[in-house]
Amino acid sequence: MIGQRNMVCGLHVHVEVPRPDARVDLKNRLLPFLPVLLALSTSSPFWQGHPTGLSGYRMRAYAELPRTGLPELFDDRADYDRYVRVMEKAGAIEDASFLWWHLRASVKFPTLELRVADSCTRLEDALTVAALFRCLVRRVDRDPEIHARLTGASRGFVMENLWRAERDGVRAELIDEAAERAVPLAEAVDGLLALTEEDAETLGCGAVCAHARTIAAQGSSADRQVAAFEAARKRGETERAALAGVVDDLAAETAGRARPKGAPGRKAEGARR
Repeated sequence: MIGQRNMVCGLHVHVEVPRPDARVDLKNRLLPFLPVLLALSTSSPFWQGHPTGLSGYRMRAYAELPRTGLPELFDDRADYDRYVRVMEKAGAIEDASFLWWHLRASVKFPTLELRVADSCTRLEDALTVAALFRCLVRRVDRDPEIHARLTGASRGFVMENLWRAERDGVRAELIDEAAERAVPLAEAVDGLLALTEEDAETLGCGAVCAHARTIAAQGSSADRQVAAFEAARKRGETERAALAGVVDDLAAETAGRARPKGAPGRKAEGARR
């Protein structure tokens, strides 16, 4: 049943980390940034033909599978390698590719693989998430003191922030562990951009990264989907017809063109029947 229900698509981003020993350390220290990237990418407010009340329901559905979600805080590469070795010997996994965490060291490539993000329906949003992750990997690699001493409580704050990002998307308030308070996503984005400013300049993606402010201010794909659905319902369309319109909007947005406002969804009449 779980396999049949696993109909989710996410945005995966690979960033090369040539030194194998560095990948586990970077994976740990990048965890606190994951909720921001998820919030910016949220695009799954519907599930099985119904609104969920969440901006990013995809991770709730994916959590039905084992070895998903936030990875453990491994002490070092030896600790991680021991985990993989024992899991393989116990028959739990064939290899480390069966560890479907939000962030993991790739088995096939010398990379860290970001897996937390929803699939963005605008190319510029997808590029922003990819560029931010690339800059974060470079920044954290340059400074070994960034998130160097994460604890169980630190991981707990990340878990809470991931839930807030799933639920509220760009409207989320995320816990800042150092400041001991919750901050609006826009403030978290500003902090992330300031932290990676030099890296974005070096990699030539400053403008692409800065688009994160636009997403935080104007909304992610989830906001546009919900707005289109609610507008159709207010016009008297059935739930299925309204969802058909959302699908058409997604197709048009992915192709880089907008569907005329108020236009009925393709197959809307069929959906009514």
